[in-house]
Amino acid sequence: MTDLLKHRTVFTIQKFSDRAHYRQGQPFARSVFEKNVLLNEGITELQQLLTGSTLGRSYAQANAYLGVGDSTASSGVATSTGLLSTANTLYVQVSTGYPTLVSQTTTWRSVFSSAQANFAWREFTLSNRAGSTGDNLNRRVSNQGTKVAGQTWTLDLAITWS
Repeated sequence: MTDLLKHRTVFTIQKFSDRAHYRQGQPFARSVFEKNVLLNEGITELQQLLTGSTLGRSYAQANAYLGVGDSTASSGVATSTGLLSTANTLYVQVSTGYPTLVSQTTTWRSVFSSAQANFAWREFTLSNRAGSTGDNLNRRVSNQGTKVAGQTWTLDLAITWS
């Protein structure tokens, strides 16, 4: 018998041309992409939370931030510490009501308003603090287009554990 802990990661971006279309739930595009690498700092944080360590900081709504950046550096390195861009990054706090827990899937969502993250979206992460000071659970590189002023985009991260 082999012990395995698996996770399946799905990112979803919904792109709205403006705030009115966001409120109406009418995106002009939707993108779904899978896979990521769990980062060592995030794995350590999960272990601390699992064992009740006072050092652990959860990925609950009050602490959770989804981050986007424009770096194209490889995402296959577990020793990374979050977003790698030195020019354009933004971490936005997870929306009220998130994360959700359904069966074995945890989902986080952040809304990037018309004035936020107006640059190429190429890297993605979940952190338990705003900015680069948090412990990032994962990182994924995938070119998802360029957000422009006036648009509202949502980013969902769903992880199914098995």
